[in-house]
Amino acid sequence: MPTTPPLPSSRTDPDGSAVLRALTYNVRSLKDDTDALARVLTACAPDLVLLQEAPRFFRWRKKIARLAAASGLVMLSGGGTAAGPALLCSLRATVERTQDVLLPLTPGQHRRGFATAVVRFGGAQLGVVSCHLSLHEQERYEQGGLLLDRVAALGTPHVLAGGDLNEPPTGRTFRRLAADLRDCRETAPWGAEETWTRTEPHRRIDALFATKGVEILGCGVPLGHPGVRGCDLRAASDHLPVLAALKVPAAG
Repeated sequence: MPTTPPLPSSRTDPDGSAVLRALTYNVRSLKDDTDALARVLTACAPDLVLLQEAPRFFRWRKKIARLAAASGLVMLSGGGTAAGPALLCSLRATVERTQDVLLPLTPGQHRRGFATAVVRFGGAQLGVVSCHLSLHEQERYEQGGLLLDRVAALGTPHVLAGGDLNEPPTGRTFRRLAADLRDCRETAPWGAEETWTRTEPHRRIDALFATKGVEILGCGVPLGHPGVRGCDLRAASDHLPVLAALKVPAAG
């Protein structure tokens, strides 16, 4: 596998702004190789992890906490109380508040939700939202609108949102999000693109978005990133992760 240049490492600049790494990952309820998953997370060295399909039933908190500890992270929010989305963070983060949100339930469909938090890195404040949108087009579109509402309701100058959108960039909901937020991969391509490669066609259905004012230094699937092995990516989940480096300005 070819080597991909590493993204910038995490740091806090003298002006209080922060460079951080964020990763979104559908982990399929930790049904696959959790050791391989922890190795991928450790190699990517994220400050924030947006999970989808985190465990949400029997002993779900313990399972998420175990993954976080194996990856040098801590559990921030979500899991069973957000119907699957969850957030992990590094010890660099100062947590200001968290909130798990359940979305309206469509009869016969899976319950969906958002895991949200407000964190600080140095002088930079950042809202974070992890989501996993519906398989059904109309419900997914409505959930996209609710996601934008949640981003606005966080009340922070900068927000990072992302997850498993269940549709590619040409989809109606993806385009709705990209009209209000910046698609990190589109803004600063890095690494590989497609996040679903188990069946044809390969597609980019997992994404990170940031509000204006956040500088996107690179974003993509970390194939070839130092320490990330293809065998671990194949063993860890049926999705591939999306890793981004961001520079968040200090709060005014």
